[in-house]
Amino acid sequence: PQTEVAQTEDSDEPDKLYKTIELEVRGHDPAVLRSYKWYAMEAAKLLDITISRTWEPKKVNERWTLLKAPFGKKKHMVQYEMRTYFQVIELKRLTGSTADTYLEYIQRNLPEGVAMKVTKTTLERLPTYIRPPAESKEAAEPSSQEESSK
Repeated sequence: PQTEVAQTEDSDEPDKLYKTIELEVRGHDPAVLRSYKWYAMEAAKLLDITISRTWEPKKVNERWTLLKAPFGKKKHMVQYEMRTYFQVIELKRLTGSTADTYLEYIQRNLPEGVAMKVTKTTLERLPTYIRPPAESKEAAEPSSQEESSK
């Protein structure tokens, strides 16, 4: 089968370049997070996206001690605990169109009870008003002045 390159409308502005994109996925079931991490990494491999590293930060435990009833005595308390697990995937060197396609694909298939935080680091040119330091003429001239004064 012959494959064709999709033609897009050429615009004057260049495609954005991302140095890194960090995907943080959080939820209450570690098995679901591991499965989703595998899915996201396989999707990245199919799109030839470089995965620089993945890691699993420590879980966060949040405990609440509350009265059993709103009018109850203090000796009738109950404890609730929420455990939040995390998975992080860091992607390197992406173009804007590839990043948009990949993120839309994996966000549409996000499981129930799972949240995703995306942090993008872009590469941008220096503004025109910032120039490299020019060599000062005073630093270069003293050697020539010393010779002329002798």
